[in-house]
Amino acid sequence: MSKKLTSRTEDYSKWYNELVVKADLAENSAVRGCMVIKPYGYAIWEKMQAELDKMFKETGHQNAYFPLFVPKSLFEAEEKNAEGFAKECAIVTHYRLQNDPDRPGKLRVDPDAKLEEELIVRPTSEAIIWNTYKGWIQSYRDLPLLINQWANVVRWEMRTRLFLRTAEFLWQEGHTAHATKAEALVEAKLMNSVYATFAEKFMAIPVIQGVKTESERFAGADETYCIEALMQDGKALQAGTSHFLGQNFAKAFDVKFANKEGKQDYVWATSWGVSTRLMGALIMTHSDDKGLVLPPSLAPNQVVIVPIYKSEDELEAVSRVAHAIMGDLRSKNISVKYDNRDTQRPGAKFALYELQGVPLRIAIGARDLENGTVELARRDTLTKEVVALEGLNDRVESLLVDIQSSLYNKALHFRDSHITEVDTFEDFKTVLETKTGFISAHWDGTPETEEKIKELTKATIRCIPLEGNVESGVCVYTGKPSKQRVLFAKAY
Repeated sequence: MSKKLTSRTEDYSKWYNELVVKADLAENSAVRGCMVIKPYGYAIWEKMQAELDKMFKETGHQNAYFPLFVPKSLFEAEEKNAEGFAKECAIVTHYRLQNDPDRPGKLRVDPDAKLEEELIVRPTSEAIIWNTYKGWIQSYRDLPLLINQWANVVRWEMRTRLFLRTAEFLWQEGHTAHATKAEALVEAKLMNSVYATFAEKFMAIPVIQGVKTESERFAGADETYCIEALMQDGKALQAGTSHFLGQNFAKAFDVKFANKEGKQDYVWATSWGVSTRLMGALIMTHSDDKGLVLPPSLAPNQVVIVPIYKSEDELEAVSRVAHAIMGDLRSKNISVKYDNRDTQRPGAKFALYELQGVPLRIAIGARDLENGTVELARRDTLTKEVVALEGLNDRVESLLVDIQSSLYNKALHFRDSHITEVDTFEDFKTVLETKTGFISAHWDGTPETEEKIKELTKATIRCIPLEGNVESGVCVYTGKPSKQRVLFAKAY
């Protein structure tokens, strides 16, 4: 397979699909719409998972695990949630196969093994979790209940794309229970800000925190908070959501508690989640026509050392220095790989690590040993410099910090330069088709106008920004009064 990628400007979708496969992140599986996450891709996900898990635990949450299967009756208990996911559900109806008498060597469903109640393969876990919480919560002393689970879910998508939209994907889902509405709202906002901090600090992706419109809310939620990011092709990507569920699930599953006054009340709930879709966001925010560009905070290997040699003696001498460098860098908690394979030439290794987005590459040859130097190459800027071995550790540490901040600042500049205020529908359509990005415009607050704009332009309201300035205006489409601008965009 050729390692050369299609240009982003030529065909952004093709560039993305090729990059995911050629960088060895993931591939399509034999199951329609499902993916195999390969070791390098999974290593990035593991780093994301580790950082997020640490942040969750620092905010008082504990991990648990709940069943993959949800009895249909439980799934139907909260009507809005059931209706919202009905079209994406995979359903288990039988529990056994048998030999097919009409087709030797083949199997068929055993008609006598039909389940008494059909099971939904979880598209989300609110139903099974809230049915469980009923047995866990009796008193205000049992609250708040702050639970997260790392799991897989299944949503039977018709159009799929690796990481961005697959029939099965990995995610975490937090589900919390609270004694008061105010406490639950604080929780929902807190976790949305945790996602924003993670995206910006570790992924180097600037995000806008906001609230979804009623038509874009999570099914069964009273309010949905979100973080929205902008990809290099000018399309938005919802990178995470946090939902204030009110008492909807508590009432559906009869989850009550005795408050401090001894009276029975329904608990207040939140749920929140991010998924392997973050991998897609990471790829599309920073990468270029040569391959992945990874922020050091999430790179499986922050540094790779490649020896350049002509003889075994030269390799041995270079290896001694390389191992010393590795030891020093690892003592600073910098992940480093030494690639001394003799099956690949240095040029092929350089191309591979460029494709896989390793932030820093160190090349060491016999001449470098004589001069007491190494060659340092940055992946983000594709620049090289010759630096002395003495002080190399500090230089590497400094460059990794600079790469992380540079990637964030570059993405921030792109995002901010692609937020355009418009006041007419003609300007709205022009910006959408030429400049792309977020469009800041007034909206009259009705779902009818929201749907009409979507129908005419394929742009949706990504969010009502939490930090948006409240200003009077008129709707960009209907001319009716509006109190605040919202952000529109075409989106993944």
